[in-house]
Amino acid sequence: MSAPAPLRIGIAGLGTVGAGLVRLLRTNAEIVAARAGRPVVVAAVSARDRGRDRGLDLGGARWHDDPEALAAEPGLDAVVELIGGSEGPARRLVEAALRAGRPVVTANKALLAVHGAALAEVAAAKGVPLAFEAAVAGGIPAIKALREGLAANRIGRVAGILNGTCNYILTVMREQRRDFAEVLAEAQRLGYAEADPAFDIDGVDAAHKLAILAALAFGRPVDFAAVHVEGIRDVSALDIALAEELGYRIKLLGIASRAEGGGVSARVHPCMVPASAPIARVDGVFNAVVAEGDFAGRLVLEGRGAGAGPTASAVAADLIDLARGRHAPVWGADASLGGAAAPTLPMERHRGAYYLRLMVLDRPGVIADVTGILRDGDISLEAMLQRGRAPGEAVPVVMTTHDCEEAAMRAALARIAALDAVLERPALIRIEPM
Repeated sequence: MSAPAPLRIGIAGLGTVGAGLVRLLRTNAEIVAARAGRPVVVAAVSARDRGRDRGLDLGGARWHDDPEALAAEPGLDAVVELIGGSEGPARRLVEAALRAGRPVVTANKALLAVHGAALAEVAAAKGVPLAFEAAVAGGIPAIKALREGLAANRIGRVAGILNGTCNYILTVMREQRRDFAEVLAEAQRLGYAEADPAFDIDGVDAAHKLAILAALAFGRPVDFAAVHVEGIRDVSALDIALAEELGYRIKLLGIASRAEGGGVSARVHPCMVPASAPIARVDGVFNAVVAEGDFAGRLVLEGRGAGAGPTASAVAADLIDLARGRHAPVWGADASLGGAAAPTLPMERHRGAYYLRLMVLDRPGVIADVTGILRDGDISLEAMLQRGRAPGEAVPVVMTTHDCEEAAMRAALARIAALDAVLERPALIRIEPM
């Protein structure tokens, strides 16, 4: 019997993940071949700097300066896109490869979040796989869990810690009682945060990933624009300390859920979660994904969400599936068999509990004014915390509420902020039971 033909791949992008993938395929070549049923061979590559020393011998691979050339490279069985970005060469390569009938594996969450619906249509029309396990949560098999492991379930909610940079910053702030700006600067020095960290700390990276998870969980076209996004810039060391006193920890979460009356909400923002919840104990650069199926119940996955090894591992898992001829519809279900997509619920319709922190002048009547505004908005208090007295000076007042509607809370907050005794913008953090 002749040996099976190898799966010949072209890799576009030889940065941290691309170089990590080449090393993985070489180091674990026997394991990969056994599980794929044939060898996986890097036959062509493309990167911006041909002369850069990557510590790799790429002599056996054909080099292309233009990544789009991989779409037409003779003899390739699949293209791996590891360039990144929602536009430019990454988008052009993926579109060209799919139109040429060539399978694509990508780790590009931004591309999928923004253009995933259109790319899925091309892949379906051409009958070729578009695989993206590495696009969400690095080495955690979150995509496979939703698309395959929970395929027979009606998903009620998918949520998680989807950005390691934010989780690291919040962890250090809590453990070392340090302020956001100081910890961010340290994270940049250590390489955990980019020189321009906005993509991470403003919640955009997590929102890209949540848009993908929501599409898989709820059988709807990926819609990044429908995700409500807030970052962690306004989370203070004081809020983190007060959260612990109240029995909570603060995490940046992405949450997509199906409402009882129909509709789907998708939101990324800081949350207070009970300190006893499994996700509260996921610290540092680690990620976690929680999915809830009607028959399987709750599934919790935790692991490294980024880095050369975990992300390369997820890319290689997709390549093994391709080699074996295994692939599912891009978003997990045949669109022709589904009904109308559930409508998106605006953030104003969200119902939940809230944490409020006010810096107020310590004088008679202030608390009565605040609670009166909350009463007018039909918002009931669950607890209130005030430390000490300082007549005529600023003091923090902390309140937690029972469930209420976001629109009512926002209206009440605007009225509270306008009180002359309230000295700075009130802090609001949503409480999630998890």
